Amino acid sequence: MNFVLTNTVELLIAAVIVEMLARRIRLSYTVGLVLAGIAIAIASFRAEGETYLTHDPVFRVILPPLLFEAALTIHWQELRRDALPVLVLAVAGTLIAAAVVMAGLVIVLGWPVSAALLFGALIAATDPVAVIAMFKDYGITGRLRLLVESESLFNDGVAAVLFTLALAWAQGESEAFSSPAGLVPTVLATVGGGLLTGVACAGLAITIAGRTADHLIESTLTAVTAYGSFILAEHLHFSGVLATVAAGLLIGNLGVLAEDERSRITPRGREFTLALWDFIAFITNSLVFLLIGANVAAISFERLGGRTLAIIIALTLVARALTVYPLCLPFYRSRWVIPLRTQHVLWWGGLRGALGLALALSLPPSVPMRDEMLVAAFGVVAFSVIVQGMTMPVLLRHLRAPTTSSAGQ
Repeated sequence: MNFVLTNTVELLIAAVIVEMLARRIRLSYTVGLVLAGIAIAIASFRAEGETYLTHDPVFRVILPPLLFEAALTIHWQELRRDALPVLVLAVAGTLIAAAVVMAGLVIVLGWPVSAALLFGALIAATDPVAVIAMFKDYGITGRLRLLVESESLFNDGVAAVLFTLALAWAQGESEAFSSPAGLVPTVLATVGGGLLTGVACAGLAITIAGRTADHLIESTLTAVTAYGSFILAEHLHFSGVLATVAAGLLIGNLGVLAEDERSRITPRGREFTLALWDFIAFITNSLVFLLIGANVAAISFERLGGRTLAIIIALTLVARALTVYPLCLPFYRSRWVIPLRTQHVLWWGGLRGALGLALALSLPPSVPMRDEMLVAAFGVVAFSVIVQGMTMPVLLRHLRAPTTSSAGQ
């Protein structure tokens, strides 16, 4: 216990130092954290291959509050206005990206179909942890930020469901995955059950909050909902990711973001809750990116080789491009038109992060090419956070991407 507490305090001290230095030299905070994690791992002389991240801390401790905090600040009116392109990018886009990566791994690298499908599913979605942190760094607001954040939240849920189905098929666990007729009920139950669980938990929390004027109880209820909806949904074999996102959206729009006369939360409770979740997001972001950097330094990328890793990174970039540009084309002459410069940001800003790593770490040892998939996942995440993250300011300046409420219009 003392060892864990000491390490956590040390990481938080490092995060504070990195944040201060990043502001001074105008470096993205998330990039600085990953680089600092690499430096810490090298300086500590840990054994090669030593694991700093495992599935449970990422998936059950770090991911729920980050998803909840991101969903908490999205206004339903703004989301409803762009719901169609967001859903198209999140659902169809995730499926296309997974298919492109899978096909590339099979055709170019000769991977088995099962391993290629699993990796395509776990790496297909952009990660809200990385994307939202980056956009906060660069002051991106308005429609551009809404599109990126909303898509990344919903495609996380799609990717998590797709990965679950792919893993069950790869392990031959159920006959339900042998035909489309058996697959549809499973998908509907996983997705619908997750959404209903999130709505039910959030509804109960808002009802209880309406019976108290204590801002501490109100904010505590939001924390319980963030973790409770995720844990309950996973226990019922539903999507915990979608449950937490749904809970965050509901509490945000019926409580934290609502006007005084419509909100079930007191004004002081709303102010305190937003500040609390901003703090929680800072702490969890700091820990996860420092640990990602530490893992990158500890992993032996020779297992794959530089050429293979470069091909996998290229496949993920191509898959993201085929997700964004073709799917934005049908909206060209509609009220949902997405400008080309916004599409460029959606493509290059599609970072990978905590979710992909959590799914990769959850792979059972018996899965073929499990180690190769884990190394590839860390390689893609490291490239996206460091290379894409560091070049985003250049892209934004070149495109003159707006950073006001009119962004993307």
